[in-house]
Amino acid sequence: MTVRSRSSGGYMENGGRAPQTVRNELGDSTVRGPVLQTGVVHGDIHVHDGPAPPPPPRQLPPLRSPLTDRSAELASLERHRLDASDGDAGVLGVLTGLGGVGKSALALSWLHSLRSDYPDGQLFADLAGGSGPAPRSPDEVVGHFLRALGVGHSAIPATFSERVAMYRSVTTHRRLLVLLDDAATAAQARPLIPAGPSVTVVTSRTRLLGLALDGGHAVPLEPLDGESALALLVSALGPGRAEAQQAEARALAELCGGLPLALRVVGSRLAARPGRPLAAALRELTGHRPRLPRLAADRDQGVQAALDFAYAGLPEQAARLHRLLSLHPGPEFGPSAADALLGSDAAEAVEALHTAHLLSEATAAGTERFRVHDLVREHAASVAAETDAEQERAAAFRRMADHYLATATLAETRLDPAHRDLARTYGPDAPVTDLLGDSDREALDWLERELPTLMALVRGASEAGVPTLSWQLADAMWPLFVRRKFTSEWQEAYEHGLAAATSLGDVPAQCRMLTSQGLGLLSRDPESALTLFEAAATRFAASGDRLGQARALSYQGLAHQRRGREREAATLFTSAAERLRAVGDTRAAALATLNLAEINLRGAAPRAAAEQARQAGLALDAAGDPYNTARAAITSSRAALALEDGEGAERHARAALDVLRPLAADYETARALTALALAHEARGEEEAAGERGTEAFTLFEAAGRTASEDAQVVRACLARVTADGDG
Repeated sequence: MTVRSRSSGGYMENGGRAPQTVRNELGDSTVRGPVLQTGVVHGDIHVHDGPAPPPPPRQLPPLRSPLTDRSAELASLERHRLDASDGDAGVLGVLTGLGGVGKSALALSWLHSLRSDYPDGQLFADLAGGSGPAPRSPDEVVGHFLRALGVGHSAIPATFSERVAMYRSVTTHRRLLVLLDDAATAAQARPLIPAGPSVTVVTSRTRLLGLALDGGHAVPLEPLDGESALALLVSALGPGRAEAQQAEARALAELCGGLPLALRVVGSRLAARPGRPLAAALRELTGHRPRLPRLAADRDQGVQAALDFAYAGLPEQAARLHRLLSLHPGPEFGPSAADALLGSDAAEAVEALHTAHLLSEATAAGTERFRVHDLVREHAASVAAETDAEQERAAAFRRMADHYLATATLAETRLDPAHRDLARTYGPDAPVTDLLGDSDREALDWLERELPTLMALVRGASEAGVPTLSWQLADAMWPLFVRRKFTSEWQEAYEHGLAAATSLGDVPAQCRMLTSQGLGLLSRDPESALTLFEAAATRFAASGDRLGQARALSYQGLAHQRRGREREAATLFTSAAERLRAVGDTRAAALATLNLAEINLRGAAPRAAAEQARQAGLALDAAGDPYNTARAAITSSRAALALEDGEGAERHARAALDVLRPLAADYETARALTALALAHEARGEEEAAGERGTEAFTLFEAAGRTASEDAQVVRACLARVTADGDG
């Protein structure tokens, strides 16, 4: 804007010189604020229009250390900012998580990266929602913010509602960064969110669902994974020290459970004593319990204090469930397990614990699952020891264990109804069971999903005073081991089950554990399997159990068959089938006959094998055993192929597949596909043979059975049809 001044002189009537007339030509411009017009100026000009405006506030705390592996969370916040900042709308991020998980560090890292885009200042308030005697009042904080934004003390309204209205007016056109740290509730934080195109981050130890309704972008923080936790510890120790003691550093990071606060406490303590071996700190954390008091920088800044504060705010039933969850031995659990522990509907208690970040959701497609952090579990155990009577804890453990036993038994009954002929025993309360859906696959999926917990209960049941649980749970898991293998768990479960049954003097249970363990060893160690079967036979004979003795003959036949002694095996199978029919166990007799058919098939007696497989299939079908009926159909297919009946081989293989696919029996499905591939090959259908063979080998790979004889058969078939196709 160009300003031109013109003046004209004159004299006053009293003889003095008249002041010059001055006109400022500003064109069409409009002048706002004080205007000074003058002609000739002598000396200095001092124009006073109140105090100079204060500089923009710069209240964000400094970044004390680099952020470790929160790239996904940062990206989520930034996407939300970019999506929300297209217009004049503000951006609200809500970071929630367990005390010490790194919410403030993440918020500061993100906000500091945005300073150049938000030039009008930074506001910060520690709302003390998870520390101190009481959360800060938003009335106090909004007054603090107004003063920081240049509002004079005397101009700040007296009432809270007027202060909030002024705060919104003052911030309407400003681009600010605001951090509201450690909010207790959404109501505490909501009045402090500016009105303009600013970025606000609220951190809290609770989930603040109310802010989500206000358009807030929720980012829950979980503890760091193993490698990231180690990296954070290394950053505190220095790379040279950690590299020289890698195993100890990794173990320390693991003991901190991926919680940044715990990692920083351990790191700072060690950094203060550069000559101290990491092994000494490791012994301190592993040799004494509890760990929590040793994961604090001082009395009120540590994991213990954070968890105590979260626990103190829980409703009564949620606090009780928190304590009882220390009894759960597995890494995760479902709603029914929580119901069993509490002895009533636990939905509200679970929601309260989830809101307080004392449990988190576990990733599981189509299921509701939760997990408890290791240090949270330790806290729960410590307060339970101080609060709950031992009798109450024992009753809760039994209810939880009965939940898993009853549901595993339901799965066993669905998958192999003829297997369970030994009783199940429960505590005084009716067991809580999970719904297993309508298919065999859903029952198997439940057993597999809960396998870590089931195994932990099998291991710890005797020490918990419930030895029957150990062998009964192992027995109920039988269909999972048969169909999905899990060979190491198979052996361990029945070893613990045998020890428990032996301590109880329960001979039938001992024999079941011996034979079940032996069947798991057949493919890898038939000699050891035979020893177990013979030990069971001895117990059966001593107790006068004719049915058990007959079954033991069949098991011993399997071991001899795997040892290559097929003549001895055939004799044992023949004797077992006769004795089993004599005592009325037609299903077990049919299985012995099926085993005999396999020997005849290998021994170039396909007609005998075909007839025995046919008889076994009919008996198994009559006994309501579709799984083993399908196994008989696979043997019939291989026998038909040996008799050069390609059409019959295909028919039997397809019949087996029709049964096995819905049963989710992947290994036997692979065997049926192998039989079908061989049938296609025999009929000159190389493309179909290759497709079925590839599908079979994929299932063998998934089951970890590529070294099995059947897998080698299909591999050879694929090699032949591929070579023929290339030719």
